[in-house]
Amino acid sequence: MANVLNKDKQIMIVSALAEGMAIRQVERVTGVHRDTIMRLGVRVGQGCARVMDDRMRNLDCRNIQVDEIWGFIQKKKANIKPEDDAHVVGDAWTFCAIDADTKLVPAYKVGKRDSVTANAFMADLSSRLKNRVQLSSDALRAYVEAVELSFGADVDYGQVIKTYEKAESHTPERRYSPSKLVKVHTEVITGDPLPPFISTSYIERFNGTMRHHVKRLARLTLAFSKKLENFEAAVSLNFAYYNFVKTHKTLKCTPAMEAGIERNFWTVADLVEAAA
Repeated sequence: MANVLNKDKQIMIVSALAEGMAIRQVERVTGVHRDTIMRLGVRVGQGCARVMDDRMRNLDCRNIQVDEIWGFIQKKKANIKPEDDAHVVGDAWTFCAIDADTKLVPAYKVGKRDSVTANAFMADLSSRLKNRVQLSSDALRAYVEAVELSFGADVDYGQVIKTYEKAESHTPERRYSPSKLVKVHTEVITGDPLPPFISTSYIERFNGTMRHHVKRLARLTLAFSKKLENFEAAVSLNFAYYNFVKTHKTLKCTPAMEAGIERNFWTVADLVEAAA
């Protein structure tokens, strides 16, 4: 059971999960049964969600970028059957934001890639900020309404619009390679955003980091979630680990320290204790 593991073993397991190891890999390394690892991961992940909710308040961010990361629960969208509940299985998108200056992740939301999740995500993000921000996103239509509902006129919002070449080939080489980027342009949606800072480069790079550290977000992986609560706990654990524990190579400190939320580096032990 997760609650009878000694603290050193818990720290070892949480560290492995936060660094991108799959459940069965952690089982082989630690000798702890995968069900116990899963229960510990869910408990700590849910605690990390509470830590993020509590600490990410009254933030002084200036330049926010948002994007969505694809994942799935139980099965991919193409394999959903009529008897399946499409609300709890199939595609799972993690909407997340990053502050381009401090690299802090102030808000995230797991759901479908639709207006319901986008509205909830933007409402949560706006509630955590204390000042007007410049906001950048991709061309997802749901963002326009969500930003208007959550920020009103108190935001400088622009979109990065990318056009890709339509691929006709179905060869294996084409299947596993990204489409060719044909054109990129920016568009002002509301307010007066500075054109050079209408960008999604930081959040797209962060998406790559998350796919590397959350095994169930990796593409072409066997490490997928069977339950929504497991998926949410996994991403919550890694967002908290990224903000409070992981040293950013450029900043030479954690994003939470750069943003003035914390004064000191956290260890995984500190994270596990805070999530208890």
